[in-house]
Amino acid sequence: MSAQETLKYLERKNKGFYRKIKLRLKHQFGWLGVPKLIPYRGFGSAGEVFITGYLTEDKGLEKPENHQSTWENILAMVKRYSSDEIPNALVQVTLDGLQQQVKTSETGIFRANFASPFIPEKKSKWVSYRVRLKAKLENEKDLVANGEILIPGTDTDFGVISDVDDTIIVSHATRTLRKLKLMLFHNSRTRKPFPGVDAFYQSLHEGFEGGQSNPFFYVSSSEWNLYDLIEDFCSYNKLPKGVFMLRELSSNVLKFWKSGGGDHQHKFRKIKTLFETYPDLPFVLIGDNGQRDPEIYSRIAEEYPQRIKAIYIRTVRKKWKE
Repeated sequence: MSAQETLKYLERKNKGFYRKIKLRLKHQFGWLGVPKLIPYRGFGSAGEVFITGYLTEDKGLEKPENHQSTWENILAMVKRYSSDEIPNALVQVTLDGLQQQVKTSETGIFRANFASPFIPEKKSKWVSYRVRLKAKLENEKDLVANGEILIPGTDTDFGVISDVDDTIIVSHATRTLRKLKLMLFHNSRTRKPFPGVDAFYQSLHEGFEGGQSNPFFYVSSSEWNLYDLIEDFCSYNKLPKGVFMLRELSSNVLKFWKSGGGDHQHKFRKIKTLFETYPDLPFVLIGDNGQRDPEIYSRIAEEYPQRIKAIYIRTVRKKWKE
């Protein structure tokens, strides 16, 4: 192992070590906040179901308002990246009578895969699942939350895989200072979508003849820390309800400015998972040229040439205003 590899290994080990020490100290001195389960939207087919969620101390994040102050926006962003995840906790996941007990990772993420109990119907549908964290004391109640998974219907024309930053939402992902300004001074209600994206996406959702329910998957290099912001942005701007597939969480508040960065290879892996989960479903891919969407989508098209309906790439304009 080289010196650089050794250093990276020690950094990873120490990061996990300090997380555990911090959690134990907070528990010992009564500083541990109220835990919160956040079940993310999952997806499944007739073969398999994929569920992801997050266990953390409650951040106290609420739905933002259009008139929310700059300070409130900054505080909300700081909370997203400085939250204290709860690692190594056992979470029970229940889906249609099936149960799994899974352990949260060092970053508080839990994942459960089920052999699917569902037979796809004509229309796409959302199916409920439940997650539970059992109370440790007799006088406490179990912590319970409900999530949803998407089961695409048999009459879908195609699935849609869309990037987020600079594809549906103005983000300036390649311009650090402007990106920071948007992240800190705005919220999901004041961030701007690109003009016409709502009508375009709704048309794709409804399909060739209208009235369809083509499934949407939002695959982004943004971290799970921003899940609530992206989910509320899409809902507020009337974009099709879909599954969000984001990057692993970062709990270092000093590194939130790197949001959406990295080599983006996780996007290729997640998109490939979707193609393998739905082997009979063609896809429309939508992204932008600000980062590596053209490269990633080209690789997907080479592997699955018969299953690409169309690829749309937005040209990022340097002079776009917030």
